[in-house]
Amino acid sequence: MFLIVTKYLVPKGYRGIALFPFVFVKYSMDKENAVFVNHERIHLRQQLELLIIPFFILYFLEFLLRLIQYRNRDLAYRNVSFEREAYANEKDLYYLKQRSFWLFLKYINIY
Repeated sequence: MFLIVTKYLVPKGYRGIALFPFVFVKYSMDKENAVFVNHERIHLRQQLELLIIPFFILYFLEFLLRLIQYRNRDLAYRNVSFEREAYANEKDLYYLKQRSFWLFLKYINIY
């Protein structure tokens, strides 16, 4: 993982974005934020499991589905299964050591 500080590659309204093998952060202080970095590492693992490109396709499709469902960008973003897993486990700094393969499937809401 490579942590790179750049305000230009991070979308407006976000502090960071994981694009395997890089994590781009908007603020240099986030490089020292263990919880934030762990959240992004979880995304890197998800990307690796899905062979990177399929991850982004699934993420985008699920985001669109959630956007239709909730009619709210923030709610849609927070309810994407990949984000649900990352937010639920970002404070557990040992999570990736014991995480099983494709565990993001546990966080899919179908309703």
